[in-house]
Amino acid sequence: MTDATAGTAPGGGLGPDDLGADLGERATLVQFSSAFCAPCRATRRVLGDVARMVDGVAHVEIDAEANLSLVRRLDVTATPTVLVLDAAGRVVRRAAGAPRKADVIAALGAAVR
Repeated sequence: MTDATAGTAPGGGLGPDDLGADLGERATLVQFSSAFCAPCRATRRVLGDVARMVDGVAHVEIDAEANLSLVRRLDVTATPTVLVLDAAGRVVRRAAGAPRKADVIAALGAAVR
């Protein structure tokens, strides 16, 4: 996962109105998916597992096709794309493709400092 702040909303973060769900108390794992994306299913499992393992972390899955304005605003060009948000909703890491659990846990370190 790479450092990334490009594409964040004005004011530096994303909120429940953007995501359609509450932010995690400590961090939020945002997954952009599409209906026929096989790696999206594996990503859903990995992110869900991590969110259950780490207190205060939420996993939010967003249908990229149904949320094109957000996809464009955040420059999401592939599914799955994963954003790691800190408690304020700021993007601290992003990656395209199915992540490994160890990489997601490491990326959370930047969000929960």
